[in-house]
Amino acid sequence: MTETPKILLERINVYRKNILILSELDFKVFPGEFIYLIGKTGSGKTSLLKTLYAELPVEDGKARISDFILTEIKPTEIPFLRRKLGIVFQDFQLLTDRTVNQNLEFIMKATGWKKADKILDRTNEVLAKVGMGTKGFKMPHELSGGEQQRVCIARALINDPEIILADEPTGNLDPETSAEIVKLLHDISKSGTCVIIATHNHFMIEKFPGRVVKLDRGKVVV
Repeated sequence: MTETPKILLERINVYRKNILILSELDFKVFPGEFIYLIGKTGSGKTSLLKTLYAELPVEDGKARISDFILTEIKPTEIPFLRRKLGIVFQDFQLLTDRTVNQNLEFIMKATGWKKADKILDRTNEVLAKVGMGTKGFKMPHELSGGEQQRVCIARALINDPEIILADEPTGNLDPETSAEIVKLLHDISKSGTCVIIATHNHFMIEKFPGRVVKLDRGKVVV
């Protein structure tokens, strides 16, 4: 590919509490790529995702996410990096005391949105995109697991991210609902957004093809 990668990691080392988690890792992701990150428990999948959104620091090597150099990033710059990213968690992490709309509004205000009409318009837009256009008034406990995960994807789309990172997004879902969620993420990648899914679900890899990157003992082996 001649395009500039959205993610470029070259020979990076990542430590957590002085323990080496990722070593001399090389990884590139280009616009619109749909990637499955696979590997045994403890192979470093979640650590790699945490590295990409700067929760774990990069100690060595070369690391660039969009326009941010991770080896040089300052704490004050991390929120701006994360606006380039959409993060989808296995356990949803919705605010249980707020409606769907209020959950999205909370994120928007935290990332600099101020005008109520623009907040409402964007909320409606992303909920419609994930098939939840009529559910904005619902509380999280009134939604199924699949619906909650769709809201999480809507939340991840709020700031029109260049990259979506999904950590076991189907881990708490039944097979049919899992397929719906992966299809949704697969479709999102077609618009040019990079999507990286850490998963153990090999059935989804067959059903919705993408590039497979395998981690083993903190290194890319595929």
